[in-house]
Amino acid sequence: MLRWKIGDVTITRVVESVNGDIGAMIFPDLTPAEVAEVAWLRPHFVDEAGRMMLSIHALLVESCGHRILVDTCVGNDKPRPLPEWNMRTGPFLEDLAAAGGPAESIDTVLCTHLHIDHVGWNTRKVGDRYLPTFPNARYLFGRTEWEHWKDEPEEFGPVITDSVRPIVDAGLADLVESDHRVTDEVRLEPTPGHTPGHVSVRILSKGEEAVITGDLMHHPYQVARPTLSPNVDHDVEKSRATRRRFLESCADRPVLVIGTHFATPTAGRVVRDGDTYRFAV
Repeated sequence: MLRWKIGDVTITRVVESVNGDIGAMIFPDLTPAEVAEVAWLRPHFVDEAGRMMLSIHALLVESCGHRILVDTCVGNDKPRPLPEWNMRTGPFLEDLAAAGGPAESIDTVLCTHLHIDHVGWNTRKVGDRYLPTFPNARYLFGRTEWEHWKDEPEEFGPVITDSVRPIVDAGLADLVESDHRVTDEVRLEPTPGHTPGHVSVRILSKGEEAVITGDLMHHPYQVARPTLSPNVDHDVEKSRATRRRFLESCADRPVLVIGTHFATPTAGRVVRDGDTYRFAV
C-alpha cells in the first residue's frame, strides 16, 4: 500500500487491479519498438514482455478532517464489455478499510470524470438494485461532465445507469464547477480533452504540492511523448494541448505527480529531458 504526505495531507493508494493488456487496447497503434525507445519506463512501467502496465486504483485523500475518495475504479457485480471488468468480485472495499477508509467514514467522493473505471464503486449491488456505496458522502461530479454524459449512449455498458444516476436520484450528488475548492488544501482544476469536463486534483499544504492527474495521462510514456492520445479521448487536440501545458507547468518543480493509472511506484516528478520530459521516481 503506497502512501504519501503532502504537508498536512495524507494520500493513500488503494489498488483494484493492474493489467498489461489495457495499454495495448487504448494505444493500439503504438509499437513495442516505440515503447522501447523510452528506456526509463523500465522496470516500473513496462513489463518484461514490453507491455505498458496500467493500474486501476482509487486515492484516499485525508485533508482538514475530511476523507475524500478520488475516483472509484470499476466496481463489483456490474455488466461490462471487457472480460476482466465484467461482474468483478474483488476485495476493494476490504482493502479500502485496511487503508483507513471504511465505506461509512468517507465523506466526499470525487470523480475526475465519469468513465467506466472511475465511477464503479460509487454504488454496489444490493438485491437487484445499485445503491450508494458511501452513504455518508457527498459525491462531487463536474457539472460540465454530467451534462455531457447524462443523455449519451452507454457504449461501454450501463455505466451512468448503474454507477452515476443512482447517486443523483438519491440526492447525494453535488454538481460542481471545474475549479471547485474541496477543502483549504484540495481543489479541482480543469484539464479537459479526455472528456469535456475532465478535472485533475491539486493539493497544496504547508508549501508542498501534489497533483492527482485523473486521465490527463494514462501512462508515463505520455510524459516523454505528450502528443500521444489514447483512442478513448473525446477531443484529441484539446487533450494534447492540456497535457503539454500540464507538463510544462510541472517540469523541474517540486510537484509530486500522482498518476491515476500509473503502476507502482505511481508518483514522481516531471523533469526536462532534452526537448521533452521524463518521469522521475
